[in-house]
Amino acid sequence: MFDSLTQKLSQAMKALRGQSKLTEANLESVLREVRMALLEADVHVSVARTFLQRVKEKALGSKVMQGLNPTQAFIDIVHRELVEIMGGQAPEHPIAFASKPPTVVMMVGLQGAGKTTTCGKLAVYLKKLGSSPILVPADVYRPAAIEQLHIVAKEAGVPSFHTEEKDPVAICGAAVAEARLKGWDVVVLDTAGRLHLDEGLMEELARIKAATSPDEILFVADAMTGQDAVRSATAFHEKLGITGVVLTKTDGDTRGGAAFSIKQATGQPLKFVGEGEKLEDFQRFHPDRMAQRILGMGDVLSLIEHAKDKLDEKDAEVMARRLAKNQFTLEDMRKQFQQVQKLGSMSKIMGMLPLPGITKEMKDQMASAATDKRVKHLEAIINSMTPAERDNHNLLDGKRKRRIAAGCGRPVSEINQLLKQFVETKKMMGQMNDPKFMARMQRMAKMGGNPNLPF
Repeated sequence: MFDSLTQKLSQAMKALRGQSKLTEANLESVLREVRMALLEADVHVSVARTFLQRVKEKALGSKVMQGLNPTQAFIDIVHRELVEIMGGQAPEHPIAFASKPPTVVMMVGLQGAGKTTTCGKLAVYLKKLGSSPILVPADVYRPAAIEQLHIVAKEAGVPSFHTEEKDPVAICGAAVAEARLKGWDVVVLDTAGRLHLDEGLMEELARIKAATSPDEILFVADAMTGQDAVRSATAFHEKLGITGVVLTKTDGDTRGGAAFSIKQATGQPLKFVGEGEKLEDFQRFHPDRMAQRILGMGDVLSLIEHAKDKLDEKDAEVMARRLAKNQFTLEDMRKQFQQVQKLGSMSKIMGMLPLPGITKEMKDQMASAATDKRVKHLEAIINSMTPAERDNHNLLDGKRKRRIAAGCGRPVSEINQLLKQFVETKKMMGQMNDPKFMARMQRMAKMGGNPNLPF
């Protein structure tokens, strides 16, 4: 959701290249560009003003660190301020679990923000932590809302609360009581929303809060609504005292300003973000990691966590042993293609990788060269080979290549490109197993200072 902001910040900071130190003159022009980038990203004007003032004070009041040029020093300051404005250091656990179960999580927000789907996503997240959640349908107004929650719960692999009761307050109270009896340790309340803020909605939510004493009240906001989401979050916080925010639809064409402004407006952190329609497309929000992504530093920790969830650990261990022995084959490459597709779109993966000096345009080109469609074509080529050919690529002469091309429906030129890519990959794998090569890379890393800085 911050692609545009990342691009504009990178362009703004180029003005500092070649400068011997940070001065008020060269800093002013950069801050002007940063201000425009923030406002175009739909960051509230007061939040942008506060952010820029703090950056300017620290940039002019600090000495350039030894070994850092002005650009690197400025990026370091901007990074720290981005982390602070988006919530600071995240706590160990985003959910405040009750000392005595069950923990009650009340989901609130306007209609259409994605509360019901988010309940399912949160249930999947809690299951991974070892909890046993139950979903409670408390929206008795929207047609089929209760049935939708039952379906979402089934997809998430968790129970949902069934009752003939029609009063939302009574439903929530009964669900918490039953959870206490049957051992469900987290109760997720899917409350009703409205198309706009109204007093009736707020009064009902206040009664549910009084009846269930929730440990968490999470406001679910649609990232596409920008500053409207911030205003709604503020209104809900004034009435209910929300404890955090979940931002949905962050994979859409959104400018991301809500993520900056919500913490400043409500004082409550952005805890989770939804990045797609699948129940697995849900992750904890880390201000420090997001700041790194905004500045083009990548987000390796989130990529590793994502890979752990999606990839088979045993297959990875087998692959690692084969690579260590330099036994990489086309069959191994095919398995790698299959694993990569589990991680999601290549543009998302590229955004998480720290590639110094690589612009967003270059990352987009690299991602487009390895699109899902392209990967499937390469996989189809390898599928059309015999086991012997996959094990020994040297068997692939002109006749065999024509047979493979006819079998997979791809031209011989693509087969040649695949083989070239395979040979280069295998060569690189062999280098990485060379102790001299690794020692040389370690020396270069030590000399290069911070490898995450993109300029």
